[in-house]
Amino acid sequence: MNQITFCIPSKSNLRYLKTCIPSIRENAYLPNHEIIVFVDSDEDGTVEWLEQVKDEYSLKYFVNPNLGESLFGIGKAYDYCIEHSTTDIFMIFHADMMLGKDADYKAYQHLKPQTVVCSTRVEPPLHPNNGEKILLDFGMWPEEFKKDEFNQYVKEHLEDDKVTYGIFAPWMMYKEDFLALGGHDPILHSCREDSDVFNRMQLAGYKFIQPWNSLVYHLTGRGAGSFDGDPERHAKWKADMDRSTMEFIRKWGSSVNHTPLMEPIVSPKYNIAYVVENCSIQLLEALEPWCDRLYVESEVDPATNSLLNHVYEFRDKKQKDTSFDISKRIFTTYGNNPEWENDIIIKFDPNKLTNQSFQLLTQMPSIIKESGEIGEFELDIFTIKINYIKEYQNNLIKL
Repeated sequence: MNQITFCIPSKSNLRYLKTCIPSIRENAYLPNHEIIVFVDSDEDGTVEWLEQVKDEYSLKYFVNPNLGESLFGIGKAYDYCIEHSTTDIFMIFHADMMLGKDADYKAYQHLKPQTVVCSTRVEPPLHPNNGEKILLDFGMWPEEFKKDEFNQYVKEHLEDDKVTYGIFAPWMMYKEDFLALGGHDPILHSCREDSDVFNRMQLAGYKFIQPWNSLVYHLTGRGAGSFDGDPERHAKWKADMDRSTMEFIRKWGSSVNHTPLMEPIVSPKYNIAYVVENCSIQLLEALEPWCDRLYVESEVDPATNSLLNHVYEFRDKKQKDTSFDISKRIFTTYGNNPEWENDIIIKFDPNKLTNQSFQLLTQMPSIIKESGEIGEFELDIFTIKINYIKEYQNNLIKL
């Protein structure tokens, strides 16, 4: 086996790193893999500990130059580790994961150019299982990790030959293939960065392989703060997740989607405009991410310019939460009859939206894909005019 680099971002994850890093040195097939930790925040003495053990575990660490002031974000942190690695192969690894015996080698056996190989997660029974992982309780927290029991379980399954085709961390690939995509997208600052890069890998023709004898124990969301018992940290994670989910939808025109075994499903990306009347700020907020342009049509009170002020207020407010230029996404059509520049125009009264109607709107790329015809038709509350059918998702493969 060739040497690889384990890339591990840390956001005040000392209690997890103390279990994660020893597991790599104890259980990896090769004893001299490179380990790189990127410290994005340190509120728990992470840097001090890494300095103390860097020689013992033969690891390198890098620290956010704006430590305590701003976050790199997980995608940028991963990319920093990858760029500073000295091996041809790397493995994305979470701080709240423990490597099983020979998991590196069992994954490596399936690695080829333009493939991405992920280990199989063994997790405590906290979240639903669609068949993509193994639910077994070897401890809920790093201090409770039942190492000997987990190691025994792994040894009993080292010769399993089950292979499926999905992708989730930890994953291994050639550095050259990853850099060809341009790395992680920085607009997805702290969440959804993995779903975005998996979509791009899928579109680029990379193959996803999951061997079930390459095992890691995953404490599920502890390192990120989504499930670590700290209300303040969870609230920050939730805000990051909500923001990144909206950025993902703006970019791809659809939600994160995958098979039960975690193979990405990429919907067509069309150039879509919504044309609506009398749209409240709440409805603007709900609709804006799902289209390329949103035109608000309504009569304006000349004395107050109420509609114009209403839309401009929303644009200014929303710009703080997105990397997209909101001024190029939301328009008023008062006083003119614009020539719609978008390939597909969907007109409707937003005040008639039901939950069912909104679900149809979010599924519109698949509906348009199935219809496949230029022309105009009615669906539920929507009048849909297809001027031109062109898919743009392949433009998103490389950053």
